[in-house]
Amino acid sequence: MLRLVALTSALLWGVSTIHPRAALEEVGDDSMIPAMSAASMISEIGTGRNALICAGKIGSGMGAELGSMKVSEQIDAMEVSATNPFKYLVVTRVIAATLMLPILVLFADAMGLLGSWIGVNIKGNVNLVLFFSQAFGSIHFRDFFPALMKSFVFGAVIGTVGCYKGYNAGRGTESVGIAANNAVVLSSLLVIIVDMIAVQITDMLI
Repeated sequence: MLRLVALTSALLWGVSTIHPRAALEEVGDDSMIPAMSAASMISEIGTGRNALICAGKIGSGMGAELGSMKVSEQIDAMEVSATNPFKYLVVTRVIAATLMLPILVLFADAMGLLGSWIGVNIKGNVNLVLFFSQAFGSIHFRDFFPALMKSFVFGAVIGTVGCYKGYNAGRGTESVGIAANNAVVLSSLLVIIVDMIAVQITDMLI
């Protein structure tokens, strides 16, 4: 998962830096690229994009894993042995997704800024320290905090949906694939909806 997030973040932000460079150079504002990349990544795009990646990777994994346990009657066996399967299988996964997604987003943002620096240096020569100082010089706490809080919510949504779909899968083997697919689709949709609501709330509070 770390390699996937690191690679996609670095490549996407590297490309996103290369495209506007020519237009900014024409008006003499190419020095704004570090600030522009950092602001858009940390405040909104980086958080939402990485949440969608996690919805595809983690959500489907939880749905398939719990679905296969449902089909193979492992969950039923836990209930018979007086073990609470919801406590050990669902709660732990939801908590893990909620706590780890913010850390993953921070890591992805760092890799994205590194990719952006590489993109800038393809046709230029900008020192790494100077790039990061310009990037973080435009970031304020009000930009960082809402995105971090949203990542906790995104993690909870992805974990809850993935576990729900897997835990309530049908009895046939086909239901495992259906649970995994539904977990990805629903969690991705909910991430977008929650993001839209969170943006509206943030605009009202800040």
